[in-house]
Amino acid sequence: MKLPVFALALILTLALAAGAAPPASAKLPPLRDPVFLNIGFVCQWRDRCIERQRSAMKRSLSYVAKHRPPAWKIQLCNRNASRSRDRVDWIGYDHCIRNPRLVRAAPRTARR
Repeated sequence: MKLPVFALALILTLALAAGAAPPASAKLPPLRDPVFLNIGFVCQWRDRCIERQRSAMKRSLSYVAKHRPPAWKIQLCNRNASRSRDRVDWIGYDHCIRNPRLVRAAPRTARR
């Protein structure tokens, strides 16, 4: 049994379209959202890692809004969380900001 030319063309077109289409999980980087862009670079665009970073970001921001930690603690945690290539690791920040054992460093004395 021979298929008509139209049917063969339709089958070929569908096969090429299915093979050329990116998977549904592939996403383009959102260039207009700097927070998500940062998280994407940190996670190398892996979905599970992005979800964990976003969750940690939401937890830590709500913690800061509710508990109002001192400025020195926020600055310390920001420095610690951004030690890798100027990108913020929100999971590390969340752990740091919630750490009750952190104490303010003693002021530095001037050396001569």
